[in-house]
Parts: sequence; structure tokens; C-alpha cells
Amino acid sequence: MKEIMPIYVQIAGQLRQNIHQGVYQIGEQLPTETKLAQQFAVNRHTIRQAIALLKDEGLLRVDRGRGTFVAAKTIRYAIGKRVRYNQTLKAQGWQVRFQLLRVLEVPADDAIARGLEIPYGEPVALIERLSFADEEPISMGTGYFPLKRFPDFLEPKNINILQEQQSISQFLQQVYGCDHIRRSTCVSARLVQPQDAKWLQIPLNQPILLAESVNVDQTGNVIEYGVTRLRGDRMELFFENDLKEGVGAKLGRVLS
Repeated sequence: MKEIMPIYVQIAGQLRQNIHQGVYQIGEQLPTETKLAQQFAVNRHTIRQAIALLKDEGLLRVDRGRGTFVAAKTIRYAIGKRVRYNQTLKAQGWQVRFQLLRVLEVPADDAIARGLEIPYGEPVALIERLSFADEEPISMGTGYFPLKRFPDFLEPKNINILQEQQSISQFLQQVYGCDHIRRSTCVSARLVQPQDAKWLQIPLNQPILLAESVNVDQTGNVIEYGVTRLRGDRMELFFENDLKEGVGAKLGRVLS
């Protein structure tokens, strides 16, 4: 005897098929719950169940106060030892570029001084960039670099190199012969701030992922304190261990 699927599962199946067939395009808003309920001749609770199922699958996103939209493909970003943002996204087939928003010298406040392990008020270079994947804004990053370590960081010629490279890691390697190694990253979720919402083109009530990172050079000296705001509806962070230099290396020493 053939099992009869619940109505909401059947409706989810029809909506899923519509999405795959392009009836509803990525970023497009679905009809309201009321209209969908009328279309499928069910109550709104059943429609909510179907939408929740597709949301869990990552096919739909629900923006509170705005409606239900077809979700774009999630971008996975690995948090590992190396800071390799460009390489990670390009490996997944995304076209990556950055827009330089701010370049200036500022005194280190408490958070910056603590992150860079420098005295309060010491001058630092602030570099803020907007990141795009396939021309869609996905994250904003603000990096702070100690000017005592990089006294000519803000020179026009160096900023030009940074814009040409489109990579902080490559810039540091080319100009200073400096490696760019992640020492620590703290990730939290919060609602987007108005200015960031404008740049990221998302509603004010949408959550973002906030990552605070401390990066060091090949000698272990702190060279950057970074605060990155990532779109929670587009970015997925995962943490990976370098087994070759960690557990793997220890096992090798034990077995040898």
C-alpha cells in the first residue's frame, strides 16, 4: 500500500519543483501565505509548515515583515590557520572583488588596542572593504594595522597595490614580506547596523555573523585586528583544523 504523504510535504514538493524549474527565481518573493493557502486550498498553518520545510533545506528564507524569498546558494567560508578569503570563494566558483570604502589613520581605542596588543591611543591604519561574490555584496571587513609595524601602510602607492591585489594577504606578502596567519576568531550573531545594512543591501531586522579576528605574522607578532560582518542569509562559516601541523604532526612523532 502506497504511503500518503502529509499535505504540507506535498505542497513543499510542488514549491520545490517550481523553484528548480525557475518558476520562482533566486531572490524572488513568493506569494503571501494567504494567496498560497488559496492556491492549494489549505489553511495558512499548512502553508507555514511547507515553507518551514523548504527553509530548513535552504531553498527559502523568511525576512520578518517582508515575506518569503527564494534563497541564493550558500557560500561556505573556512576558518582555518591561513587567511585565504579569495581562494576559498574562487574555489567554489564565485567571482570575488572588493570595494575600498575607507582608508585612514585612527587612534587605537580599547578594543583595537587589546586586539593588536598595543598601547591605547597608538596610531593604526583602518582599512574597510565591501566584499562581493558574483557582484552581490556579502560582507564588510574592517582591518586595523599597527602603524608602528607598518609606518608607510597608508602611502598612496601601497593603497594602489592593495587595490590591485584585491587581497590583504598578498599585499602584506608583496610589500612587507609578511605572512598573514589567523591566531584566533570569535564569531557571534547580531542584528545588522543601519550603515552596514545599506552597504550589504539587507533589511534592518536581518541577523548577520560578526567575526572578530586577530592575525599574526610568521614570527607570531600581531599584525591585524579585524572585524568582519557577514550576511547571515548568504554565508556559512565552518572551522577546520590543520591536521598536518596539529594532530597529524603529533601522531607522526609518536609513531616514528
